[in-house]
Amino acid sequence: MMAEFVVSAISEKQYPASDIPEVVLVGKSNVGKSSFINAMLGRKNLARTSSVPGKTRQINFYNVDNTFYFVDLPGYGFSKMSKQEQVKVGSFIEHYLSTRKQIALIVFLIDIRHSPNENDIMMYDYIINTAFPCLILANKADKIAPTKVEVAVNNLQNELNPLKDLKFLPFSSEKRIYSDAVWNEIKLHIN
Repeated sequence: MMAEFVVSAISEKQYPASDIPEVVLVGKSNVGKSSFINAMLGRKNLARTSSVPGKTRQINFYNVDNTFYFVDLPGYGFSKMSKQEQVKVGSFIEHYLSTRKQIALIVFLIDIRHSPNENDIMMYDYIINTAFPCLILANKADKIAPTKVEVAVNNLQNELNPLKDLKFLPFSSEKRIYSDAVWNEIKLHIN
């Protein structure tokens, strides 16, 4: 699969002028959105990762075979941004999610090892209110015992989505496991 970094946008004028579908990644600053992109595309450094959470302050678009974009939104939570910068980035993200017609799927990454915090719940509620299709990935599944993965995913679903009307899947960027199920979900929404 060929992918290229297209643009790092800080305003609507810089979004790609294309109408191919967009798969949007949201989650905490340290949940592994960039690592997810690299793992899914079999690349090591296409999406830059950082040991310092909160480095991404723009929307990054990655063109995948001219069939869809992975869109990496700035993370929330652990950033060292000032309150003023947080409000600015938050407004920027909200504007993107409320105006972009090309969004085919929102992939919400959460850490499989932790219960959702207040920011996760707020983001989940926001995503649900957009009415876009949503896939929740319990990332970092390699950090717990394989026998505990299913239980951990079910616990997260019970906390966030007790109606069980959304798909929750485990994922590991580091070990690149569970990616076939994720690709199947993405393909359902971009075709």
